[in-house]
Amino acid sequence: MKATREAYGEALLELGRSNDKVVALDADLSKSTKTSLFAKEFPERFFNVGIAEQNLIGVAAGLSLAGFVPYASTFAIFATGRAWEQIRNTVAYPSLNVKICASHAGITVGEDGASHQSIEDIALMSVIPNMTVLVPADPIETKSMVNWAYQHNGPVYIRLGRMGVPNILPNDYKFDTKPFILKKGKKIVIFATGIMLWKCLEAIELLKPYNLEPTLVNVSCIKPLPEESIIEIAKEHEIVLTAEEHNIINGLGSMISSTLSRNYPMKVSFIGINDKFGTSGKPNDLLSYYGLDANSIKEKLLLLGS
Repeated sequence: MKATREAYGEALLELGRSNDKVVALDADLSKSTKTSLFAKEFPERFFNVGIAEQNLIGVAAGLSLAGFVPYASTFAIFATGRAWEQIRNTVAYPSLNVKICASHAGITVGEDGASHQSIEDIALMSVIPNMTVLVPADPIETKSMVNWAYQHNGPVYIRLGRMGVPNILPNDYKFDTKPFILKKGKKIVIFATGIMLWKCLEAIELLKPYNLEPTLVNVSCIKPLPEESIIEIAKEHEIVLTAEEHNIINGLGSMISSTLSRNYPMKVSFIGINDKFGTSGKPNDLLSYYGLDANSIKEKLLLLGS
């Protein structure tokens, strides 16, 4: 079990070793975001701007104009909330080569509560033109995604989590923007992102006695959404279920529903945060409270499959 933030820190360090144009920035949270690994080995390429997230983005933009590839990190709630205008006008509008890798997203932040649980960051980043929005499902995908972002010229937002997750994807998995079919089934297709891929996989195991075998698809590129692939996969099923650790308004479910309504109208159901703020609690308890745990997903699938 390893958090995607930890995998990010390790991947950033490896990337820094192979390319001296990579720089890392943080807003006084490097131990939590794991950029501290990079800072320890490359102190001359690490910039702690202090508790000043708007400045974090401005400095990252300047470094990109100077020919560097900046990876800027803080908690998701601060990156996408406090610094949204700077991301929009200073990074995305001129389409600068800045990578924003935001940690502690979603309700699985845990006991820190609603003020730190970002359940709207995917929506906030997806609405900005020129921005690529990515959500890794496990440590394997995180490391591949960090390297992909380096090769991609332009702004990237990577959503990272605090809670440990198992490796789900194959060891030789290489991230690209297309959906990845983890399990092939019938009737129902689940399009899941982030930690929900793991929880949906657990739910499918619980369904074995019920003779219900849904297809499970990892959608880790939220924007640009791979619409053609989504439509192609959906056409092979009767029902679509989306799963995300995010507000169901303007998240993965909304984007997939919009795509299908315009191209192949069909029944779509959502699993996510039902337009509520988070609350304080242990991560697994919160997943259960908001209906994002394996048993809740199983019950949802049984209802859809009946």
